[in-house]
Amino acid sequence: MMEIFSLIGQSDFFRSLNEAHRKQLAAICLSRTLKKREILFLEGDRGSALYLCARGAVQLYKQAQDGQEIVIKVVRPGELFAEAILFEKDRYPVSAVALENSLVYMLPRMQFDCLLEDRDFRRDFMANIMGKLRYLTEQVQALTAFDVETRLFRFLDNQYEGKKTFKITLSKKDVAAAIGTTPETLSRLLLRLKEEGKMEWKAKEVRIKD
Repeated sequence: MMEIFSLIGQSDFFRSLNEAHRKQLAAICLSRTLKKREILFLEGDRGSALYLCARGAVQLYKQAQDGQEIVIKVVRPGELFAEAILFEKDRYPVSAVALENSLVYMLPRMQFDCLLEDRDFRRDFMANIMGKLRYLTEQVQALTAFDVETRLFRFLDNQYEGKKTFKITLSKKDVAAAIGTTPETLSRLLLRLKEEGKMEWKAKEVRIKD
């Protein structure tokens, strides 16, 4: 109970709620562990819950007509996802898969709907929804306005909080999908960046140079 209460307090979506509301939210949460590459839900499944990531990483993606996976977002600890089922159709608009061993907290939709009947709770939650819409707009802009190299550095900066040296938990395939390119293009880019002395990606160790 204390872990989820603390996590809710750190979450962008819920940190603005007062303590009483955060306790109400924590009371309806159910934990679920996911193994690497385990599917949490598929696009089109009936949406019975939204989720809060506690540990690990969860990738949200859509399936294109040609079978290619289009990555929408890589969810990190403290981030809420699948909240679209609260306001749109009761089916998930994307699929979710664990990129590594992960822990998520499930917030059942029925119980969450009851919390949303509280005006103050609803107002705070809607304000954070608008923040997420702005984030998605920025992501679309990044895919159209920046080249692959810039998108890579922006992605790594966001995921690893500006660190210059870190152990990466995502595969090159996952990173390529997240920045809207192919694994082959990413491999060629990494080779060029290494030759230019800008970045080195060796096994799971990444070092970005000034």
